[in-house]
Amino acid sequence: MEALNDAIVALNDTFWLYLIIPVLAVLSLYFTVRSKAVQIRMIPEMVRAMVGKAEVAEDGGKAISSFQAFAISAAARIGTGNIAGVATAIALGGPGAVFWMWTMGLVVGAASFVESTLAQLYKVRDKAGFRGGPAYYMLHGLRARWMGVLFAVVITVTFGFVFTAVQANTIVDAIVTSAEATGVSGDGWLAPVLGVALVALTALIIFGGVRRIAHVAELLVPFMAGLYMLLGLVIVVLNIDALPGVISQIFAHAFGFEAIAGGGIGAAIVQGVRRGMFSNEAGLGSAPNAGATASVSHPVKQGLVQTLGVYVDTLLVCSTTAFIVLLSNPAYGDGDRGASLTQEALQANLGNWSLHLMTLIILLVAFTSVLGNYYYGESNVGFLTRKPGLLTGYKWGVLVVVFLGAIGSSDLIWNLADTTMGVMALVNLAAIAPLSAVAFKLLRDYNDQRRQGLDPVFTRDRLPELTGVECWDPKEKTTTDA
Repeated sequence: MEALNDAIVALNDTFWLYLIIPVLAVLSLYFTVRSKAVQIRMIPEMVRAMVGKAEVAEDGGKAISSFQAFAISAAARIGTGNIAGVATAIALGGPGAVFWMWTMGLVVGAASFVESTLAQLYKVRDKAGFRGGPAYYMLHGLRARWMGVLFAVVITVTFGFVFTAVQANTIVDAIVTSAEATGVSGDGWLAPVLGVALVALTALIIFGGVRRIAHVAELLVPFMAGLYMLLGLVIVVLNIDALPGVISQIFAHAFGFEAIAGGGIGAAIVQGVRRGMFSNEAGLGSAPNAGATASVSHPVKQGLVQTLGVYVDTLLVCSTTAFIVLLSNPAYGDGDRGASLTQEALQANLGNWSLHLMTLIILLVAFTSVLGNYYYGESNVGFLTRKPGLLTGYKWGVLVVVFLGAIGSSDLIWNLADTTMGVMALVNLAAIAPLSAVAFKLLRDYNDQRRQGLDPVFTRDRLPELTGVECWDPKEKTTTDA
């Protein structure tokens, strides 16, 4: 089993380094040029677009708002990767990895804009409002159902099952660590008990539908991100004298002016780029599944909002971990110490009680990731079939893997998920490359209306050359930001 795991790790390293990262970087740079750096010049519009009101859905309830869709995607994005993954990048790539993580976050924002705008355009109606994502724009935009089916299956397995199991495992490990620190031995009984509790809590929410998921995410995401960033701010204040030196280290290591035990500039670039991608998910095709659910008056609005999510994840939450770790003068070269680097840094600055606070933070970020991951699967099961029995079976399957993840070991399945996520990314990038021209047409339409002083509203007769668009009928009631 260990040999298999090592082989998968080696495959992933080659797969991501020589194929996925270069393809995503080149396409993101292309999108940046074509859109005139939409991800940077339209940041004020991103904030404005987030406050739009949602319409009434077919079943009489409120459809998902722009902010709620943002919260669902943020719930999946902001997970243990922000805490452990960033620390691992620093351990292996040194302080310079942080600079390249920031740089990649800014560049791939363009890919996030394209994929989420397309998801909005090609979304379809359901009783609770809308659903969509890469599978839907592959079907309706490219007329390639086979590609949509492939994507739907891969994302459902990767996010709906595998990543859900990993997050459940992380929650249990954190709680067990806290319990043992207080002298409570959980050998043989604590993990199964926690697994049952997680199953019950997850069932309570996912059987309530996408609205309940959205409401929980809307409440928990700002709280957990705010609490974690507050911790980081406290540590920065306590070490304010060391802050200029840390920032200097980040830039010096990024360009190879200083060497570290884990490697030079190459290690910094690879670790920063890869971990940043894992965290913000831009271009991977996951976040558009949440972005498509929003009820907005123009597809570009949610494209902008989802791009803002990349910045919240990378520039705020991941940076919080980076400064917590770097202000503790960590040792470099040992990638197995990623999670413990963050934990040790907190304890060194705030005391032993911070271990339990970190457990709470991990519980929140990992559980909201379970909900976000579940919804990605639900949306794609809906693409594969309209039969309610399969969706019910999927829900029970998720509950089973929550329990199995709670009591099992996650190393092998996490590495397998890296492989399937790579396949998912390549399929999505192959779709958004040709469809990006559509996203840029929508962006021009949006900006034309803004220059006229209007709150942009899109109907499909504005771009009659587009085919496969099911929503956006001129006769339908659209939402406004009024």
